[in-house]
Amino acid sequence: MTWALPVIAGVLLAFAAISGRITGTPISAPIVFTAAGLIFGMHGAGLIDVETASETVKLLAEVTLALVLFVDASRVDLSALRHQISVPARLLGVGLPLTIAAGFGVALLMFPDLGVPEALLLAVILAPTDAALGKAVVTLPGLPTRVRQGLNVESGLNDGICVPLFLIVLAIAQAESGAIGDGAAARLVTEQIGYGTLAGIGAGVIAAAILIVAGRRLAVEPLWAQIVPVSAAALAYTVAVPIRGSGFIAAFVGGLVFGAIRKRAGGEVSHLIEELGDLFNAITFIVFGAVLLSPALGHLSWQVVIYAVLSLTVVRIAPVAISLIGMHERVPTVAFIGWFGPRGLATIVFAILIVEETDNLPHQDVLLTTAIITIGLSVLAHGVSAAPLATRYSTWCHRHPRPDPSA
Repeated sequence: MTWALPVIAGVLLAFAAISGRITGTPISAPIVFTAAGLIFGMHGAGLIDVETASETVKLLAEVTLALVLFVDASRVDLSALRHQISVPARLLGVGLPLTIAAGFGVALLMFPDLGVPEALLLAVILAPTDAALGKAVVTLPGLPTRVRQGLNVESGLNDGICVPLFLIVLAIAQAESGAIGDGAAARLVTEQIGYGTLAGIGAGVIAAAILIVAGRRLAVEPLWAQIVPVSAAALAYTVAVPIRGSGFIAAFVGGLVFGAIRKRAGGEVSHLIEELGDLFNAITFIVFGAVLLSPALGHLSWQVVIYAVLSLTVVRIAPVAISLIGMHERVPTVAFIGWFGPRGLATIVFAILIVEETDNLPHQDVLLTTAIITIGLSVLAHGVSAAPLATRYSTWCHRHPRPDPSA
């Protein structure tokens, strides 16, 4: 790992130098970082040579997801969201379960040797979406608010929803393979969800109370106000893990509680944690290209490629279309929302956790290769298409306004 950190730092500096020039182009940040990982990784220049199962990679992925989960959850404004709740509610309440069901069915079809728990595990791993891979879609002002808000809220919340599902299905798969007993699996899931929730509530309440109480007395400096949510995310995660809770569930619940309570204090305190999340996200994609995608490219099969393509198209778009039935959305809108369900950070972390937590799944290599190739394809396809398709769809919306804007 002698040159890994200098190379990663150099890549970040190089990207910073061109970041303004590539904004709005088909070259997205995840494409640049993943490509850099491939170039400098183990099958490239060999300068980023950390092992997939190393504690460093696991820690990086977990810290990144914990920060992102906390930020996404803390942004949820229930009072404002209720006016634009229909699209995200349909996507999460109907589209997400149908996506998992469709992914499960296609997995059984493409990989007949997979057991039922393993096929379901693959479907859950690839269910969460990542708005960062199609940033132009959720930031372009010309897009309809309901579409931008719908995709943004869906991406922000489905990670938190999929974490307990992942833990449950992984425990079932481990029990099926004999890695752990049925009783141990049930106890493990109960502890991770229960203790994770309690740790998150505690951290969220403490952090929000500090901002409200100390803020009223003008006892918190602006810099330290920005540090509070970072510390809250760290507190939630680090309290949950030692007591056998899920740090990810703790971070997500902590963000929900913190965001709901701290509004009384007013002001903006999320700049630092968002910037840290972006930084760690960038590093994660560099490492993803170097230590996950590079080796996976050497284990391609036609089944893996077809599943990856179907996962990003039919498995996503068909459930979205079904979930939006009755909302009078037109075909371009349904297709746009359906296409922009990129797979990214959460799937990367789930894959790393499978490597770290178990080596007893009968078809673990197939699961990991399929998930990693799907992410790689998503980074390229959604990154390249985000800006041009968002611009084209925005133009179409202005030329063809909805007959009933209030619908």
